Amino acid sequence: MVSNPLTNTPQATPGQCPFRGTRVGGALGSKPQTDDWWPNRLQVELLHQDPPQANPLRAFDYQAAFQAIDFEQLKSDIKALLTDSQDWWPADYGNYGPQMIRMAWHAAGTYRIADGRGGASRGMQRFAPINSWWDNGNTDKSRRLLWPIKQKYGAALSWADLMILTGNCALEIMGLKTFGYGGGRLDAWEADRATYWGPEFWNGQPLGENGNPGKQHLGHPDEMVTRDIRWVGKPDEAYYDLENPLAASHQALIYVNPEGPNGEGDPVGSARDIRETFARMAMNDEETVALIAGGHAFGKSHGMVAPTKIGPAPEAAPIQAMGMGWQNPEGTGFAEYTMTNGIEGSWTPNPTQWDNSYLENLFKYEWEQTKSPVGAIQWQPSTPDAPKTPDAHKLGVEHNLMMMTSDIALKVDPAYREICQRYLNDFEHFSDAFARAWYKLTHRDLGPKTRYLGPEVAAEDLPWQDPIPALDHDVVDAADISALKTKLLASGLSVSALVSAAWASASTHRDSDKRGGANGARIRLEPQKHFAVNRPQELSQVLATLEQMQADFNGAQPGHKKLSMADLIVLGGCAAVEKAAQDAGVNVSVPFTPGRMDTTQALTDVETFAWLQPVSDGFRNYHNNAVGYQVKPERIFLDRAQLLTLTAPEWTVLVGGLRALDQNWDHSKHGLFTARPGVLTNDFFRVLTSMDYEWKPADANEMTFSLDDRKTGETKFTATRCDLIFGSNAELRQVAEVYGADDGHERMVHDFVAAWNKVMMLDRFDVR
Repeated sequence: MVSNPLTNTPQATPGQCPFRGTRVGGALGSKPQTDDWWPNRLQVELLHQDPPQANPLRAFDYQAAFQAIDFEQLKSDIKALLTDSQDWWPADYGNYGPQMIRMAWHAAGTYRIADGRGGASRGMQRFAPINSWWDNGNTDKSRRLLWPIKQKYGAALSWADLMILTGNCALEIMGLKTFGYGGGRLDAWEADRATYWGPEFWNGQPLGENGNPGKQHLGHPDEMVTRDIRWVGKPDEAYYDLENPLAASHQALIYVNPEGPNGEGDPVGSARDIRETFARMAMNDEETVALIAGGHAFGKSHGMVAPTKIGPAPEAAPIQAMGMGWQNPEGTGFAEYTMTNGIEGSWTPNPTQWDNSYLENLFKYEWEQTKSPVGAIQWQPSTPDAPKTPDAHKLGVEHNLMMMTSDIALKVDPAYREICQRYLNDFEHFSDAFARAWYKLTHRDLGPKTRYLGPEVAAEDLPWQDPIPALDHDVVDAADISALKTKLLASGLSVSALVSAAWASASTHRDSDKRGGANGARIRLEPQKHFAVNRPQELSQVLATLEQMQADFNGAQPGHKKLSMADLIVLGGCAAVEKAAQDAGVNVSVPFTPGRMDTTQALTDVETFAWLQPVSDGFRNYHNNAVGYQVKPERIFLDRAQLLTLTAPEWTVLVGGLRALDQNWDHSKHGLFTARPGVLTNDFFRVLTSMDYEWKPADANEMTFSLDDRKTGETKFTATRCDLIFGSNAELRQVAEVYGADDGHERMVHDFVAAWNKVMMLDRFDVR
């Protein structure tokens, strides 16, 4: 071994492999990396995740292929597999149904309403970090058991669709009438690096290579990860909340710690955590109880081997494990030796049959706290007359029933207890409630019902699907569009106001769960019409003018031709962008595709749509410091751009264009580097890249800045971090320089129009 005399870095000697993983900037996988040296660097590359180059099926028509599957045969194949126990991973009770329900639940249960991320629609359980969370222990075995089905149907059946359908089939073979199933989930082809799942470290140290937090991983209570890294305040204080936008109470969990907060066996505290986390995942109290009581009607929990003996999670497992983690050295390593979360036992006497015995036993008997064979807190009946549950693998062996602290929580919380009693007294009602809640859980992030595929899509329109009436009229033609543009520009509404209404309507869309967008015109309904970022007073004036224009147009049309407010709002923005470009000397036609429909207030869930109100929106220089994320605005801005599926050039050009069009939410002058607001110039980029100015922080927090003339010291412009970032970040600056060059203006206008149209069309699933 020799050293480089310039860096004093050990170098490979002749005959040694030069890729030793020790050099800065060395081979792939070496440490430290760019993010280790510059942890505050804005990761613009997150906008370009899961590129077409990573997808071997990028030219494949999945919708057509899925529709061509013999669906009944597919279900028959899955159901046959569920009771065909394999020696390498024997089925509990001879039935894989319960573990497949858990797999499907955990695939879907990562969904969170704050930003629509998580959920089952892309099959992300296959990738890190989700595949290696301790709460997902042994789901890798479930997916490997399903490989023969996936292998048979190949590209026509995504992993994302297969996992959820298998959960449905499991419920059916055990006696539940499911509510329905919709396919259409497209698999991702690489790990999700954009979603913030919460802190992954404690006291600066990783949680451990098998992904288990605290005592569940190491067996050392003094090293237990506490909730303080996710929760703000204390339970007995007025302000106590889970960090936004997170929805799980601890790192590496789907919902809550089954042993109670901090693993301390507190049912009251567990109920509090359950209510908050399930609400963050878009479930109300009734749905929460139905899911817990229904899910725990099946299967068992596993805790027979000390967690310190279990091998690393899939992402840290040795290469010979071939992608499977949590290798267990005790006994056979499976069956009666299985270790998952440390809690051992079953909730019911018949763990493979849909019945009401979970609730019956929970309320019929008193429960006393005990511990599993590996020391995890759990509960058992305090009286000897309680029924037993059979051993999952040994004939003739029985055990006490088991409840988790999170189960006892349903009994001690007054609201949950009342719901349990209703379900207990009406099994048919409970069955329907669970089936509906399961359908919501597994389809919540799939988007509008029009995206569902297959013969088992439920006919009923449900509030959480954000219903929009089907198109019931002929749409406007080219002549109508031209005439309407003229009227819009002559209406007295400014370019800025028309652009603002259209952008506010369309930019609510988020690709994560396909919510929001211009279709439906919910911008005119509660709660969106009152979002501060939408300039509500100005918006009401715009809407009033457009509603009159709509009435005049529709009243004058013969036959079935009509114009929706959703279309008119977007058309107003398109007309304004065309005028702004023309005023800047560039003639351009902004695409417009009619066919949107207007929904109603009755079809709008005000509570869940309130989550679409941003706490920060860099597109309009809006940032509410009083609530939400404790991160810098530009990082939230990047997140919003990613939810709109924007590339770095699209993000950059939209911001420059929106600044030129005077789109700050409060009409402030931050970022308006122009003497001609409302005209689609490239002035933003010319000023941003100019060395004639010096940026100076205007406050100690460095949230706003002044641009001072270097020669005179005079303040020429003001800006925010969400303006500065396009000149500060190396990657974004390269794009900004393209548009700020002498030949960049016309290119900027055309690129802005293309990006604008993309955002206006994000929710038009009917035409794409």
